[in-house]
Amino acid sequence: MASDIDLAESDHDQMVSGRSLWGKSGIGPQWRPIGQSFTTDIAVIGGGITGALVAEHLTARGFSVVVIDREEPGFGSTAASTAMLQWETDSTLTELEDYYGFERAAGIYRRSGAAVAGLAKLIAANGIACGFRPRNTLYLAANREGARDLLEERQLRRRAGLPGVYLEHPDLFTQFELDRDGAIYSPGSAEADPLLLTWALIEMAVRRGARLVSASVTALNSEGDRVTAETDSGHLIDARHVVLATGYSLPGVDMPKLHRVSSSWALATVPQDPANFWRDRALIWENSHPYLYMRTTADNRIVAGGEDDETSDAAARDRKLPAKIIAIQEKMKRLWPKADTRVAHAWCGTFGETADGLPLIGPVPEIPHVFAAYGYGGNGITFSYLAAQMIGAMLAGMHRDWFEDFALDRDGPGLARFHSGMYRNETESQRR
Repeated sequence: MASDIDLAESDHDQMVSGRSLWGKSGIGPQWRPIGQSFTTDIAVIGGGITGALVAEHLTARGFSVVVIDREEPGFGSTAASTAMLQWETDSTLTELEDYYGFERAAGIYRRSGAAVAGLAKLIAANGIACGFRPRNTLYLAANREGARDLLEERQLRRRAGLPGVYLEHPDLFTQFELDRDGAIYSPGSAEADPLLLTWALIEMAVRRGARLVSASVTALNSEGDRVTAETDSGHLIDARHVVLATGYSLPGVDMPKLHRVSSSWALATVPQDPANFWRDRALIWENSHPYLYMRTTADNRIVAGGEDDETSDAAARDRKLPAKIIAIQEKMKRLWPKADTRVAHAWCGTFGETADGLPLIGPVPEIPHVFAAYGYGGNGITFSYLAAQMIGAMLAGMHRDWFEDFALDRDGPGLARFHSGMYRNETESQRR
């Protein structure tokens, strides 16, 4: 039985606007227009961080791979990422327990932590110069009620064997000079330059034989044990499997009910006096909706973002950029008065997110040999690494029960209200 996907209506040219701070140094991999039809093991559609991680891992497993993108690699949603490589998901462990039960929720958190560690090992083993630095995280309460919630969250994390400590206001103020009612302080996260990481991973895949093709895939046809990708040039790519790493949607496919689209806004300041940074340069994010998130860079800037909302129209999103940047500046200044909030870069992007804050990874239902690799969430790059590992295992014939935690058609006792259309009003996502 044949299955077809029409990709012609994809809108990924409008994913990002403004000017992020990434991409100032170095020249990315060279992509070539498709000149003829050909055959490959795996066709990866999308040349951002997810596609790069998938291509690197699959070539390491010995598959022949082609990476296809119609724009420069990494300049879609990857260029808009603030690349806070966290293991803590957009949904707290408490929320995930409500959705899936304690054991399943705890397993998801542990695997997210293992994914950050695995990504760090990959970067170190290959000497990838991408500004990677291990960081602790500060998960801040927005108010007294939020502080109580975080204390309960830390207790649940302790039960799951997860690292971190709860800081009450006196300790938080004394140690970090942050005037909040409480916070969870956790090790095990990191930061990086997402574009340099993407380019390095693609180059690793190319050294193992991967092909980079500049083209627009207009349709997929899955029939028998093969998938044919049609391109706008009329050439065909015949593959054993296709991996969709196209950003925030499955073009031509009905998206799962868990999925929705939202937009985020971010800025990078002028360089700061390093003496004025908060302790440890920890990754900061808030337990509020919408929330503020902040990190630092190797050249001593502060990157801050948030103000997410459900805007999906690119023109409407772009019109909001000036006001959203002012709002982020004001929140940043209230939280950290030492900050020089002058803006050097400001940008915005449209992203996918899910009701449970988890990615969409695995086979696309009813379309044989086509896989989704969508690393949604505030720790999206972490989940992109996990997607590469999972899909590599699936293609090698291995299956684990926990793969279902990230399946496109996943379910759980706490998700009934989402499947009936009752989405929770929590719109922050992928941009920490």
